[in-house]
Amino acid sequence: MEGFLRQVLPKILDQRATFSIYVYQGKADLLRKLPSRLRGWAGWLPASHRIVVLLDRDDDDCHQLKQGLENLAIGAGLRTRTSSGGRAWQVVNRIAIEELEAWFFGEWSAVRRAYPRVSSRISGQAAYRSPDSITGGTWEALERILRKAGYFDQGLPKKEVADAIGRHLNPDANTSPSFAIFRAAVLEAVSPRPGGCDPA
Repeated sequence: MEGFLRQVLPKILDQRATFSIYVYQGKADLLRKLPSRLRGWAGWLPASHRIVVLLDRDDDDCHQLKQGLENLAIGAGLRTRTSSGGRAWQVVNRIAIEELEAWFFGEWSAVRRAYPRVSSRISGQAAYRSPDSITGGTWEALERILRKAGYFDQGLPKKEVADAIGRHLNPDANTSPSFAIFRAAVLEAVSPRPGGCDPA
């Protein structure tokens, strides 16, 4: 995810803000360390800063996962977008459904620019038409498609693939609903609030 975000966030932000990415050793590590990190940020977070927590849904219940993240932020003394009641929020929680690779299916032309031998017809097939509804694991599906096209016979190097596809991805063209929700949150984070000039 880090490699992907380093390619995609500058395209979304378009020089309106800077960003830092905090990397964890997987989802379990993030969920274990997030409470203390949020408490630490709550003590000094400037008014213009926003925290975007992003993780894969995997097989978790989306609503329970999101509520758990909300509870962690609120428990740390931070206002979430969901709980802010229209006031300036500090944290927004977003979930890639079911995992980051679904977002690659959301703009298949980016995959093809990174890996030209893959079929242009993939995104039109029923199994892949709705990126957030692909069953059986999106990274496994992507690996099968790339291997069939002659790439990565020894297994999918996730970091390399995320970086390569992210480099070509157009955030405005992505059809994954969970990506669109993530993108909208990032744009909201850098949009001035009505009646103010703060670049929040």
